Amino acid sequence: MHGAVLGRWLDALEARHLTGLTFSEVVRALRALSGRYVERRARLASALDTRGKRAAFALFYGPLHFLLVREIVRALGVLRVPRLMDLGCGTGVAGAAWALASTPRATVTGIDRHPWAVAETAWTYRMLGVQGRARRGELVGARPTLGAAIVAAFAVNELPAERRSLALTGLTRAVASDHSLLVVEPIAHGVAPWWDEWVDVFQRLGGRADEWHVTVDLPELLAKLDRAAGLDHRVLTARTIWVRAEG
Repeated sequence: MHGAVLGRWLDALEARHLTGLTFSEVVRALRALSGRYVERRARLASALDTRGKRAAFALFYGPLHFLLVREIVRALGVLRVPRLMDLGCGTGVAGAAWALASTPRATVTGIDRHPWAVAETAWTYRMLGVQGRARRGELVGARPTLGAAIVAAFAVNELPAERRSLALTGLTRAVASDHSLLVVEPIAHGVAPWWDEWVDVFQRLGGRADEWHVTVDLPELLAKLDRAAGLDHRVLTARTIWVRAEG
């Protein structure tokens, strides 16, 4: 069933983001976007100012993140969460992947500061049949609803250092208040020197840190974009911090 849902979503993504753009335009945008991919959000947000780069972000990185997060939550065995809060949700794929992997399906609240991302997240939820809503807001200071697990995927590294420190304080409090937390980031040690501090903080709260190398068969369009842009995502990688709520 999930395979059929995923296939329909990918078809809808193609129709939504390739209409009015040539394949070559999206490839050029993907090359430009990939060079900034693990940089801070201020620079990533500017990279989303053009339609081509937004299309590349949603059409290529969205499905990659969906596939990766789905495999991570399955491997961690965290498949019974009633509610999720997706902080810095982007196109909504991390929360959607976790919700669809959960039994029963979780409801999701996606939060992002970028209006395009909020609209795209709402569309993602509709296309994937996820029960949820998206709204504008900040990762820093967001208050999770009672019993919600928190996911922050490819978002924390994009914060300026001062805001990231505030996010650490807020998420530490959330974990202390019995919220589960999953942080997902690229494996890029030189780019994210803050990572070791976060691992230390959350391990002392009972959490664990992992690195992931997930082999996937890319859907046809993603494989074609990957090759044309000179990239190689046959193995998806990430590092995570996972803290399970005691309750």
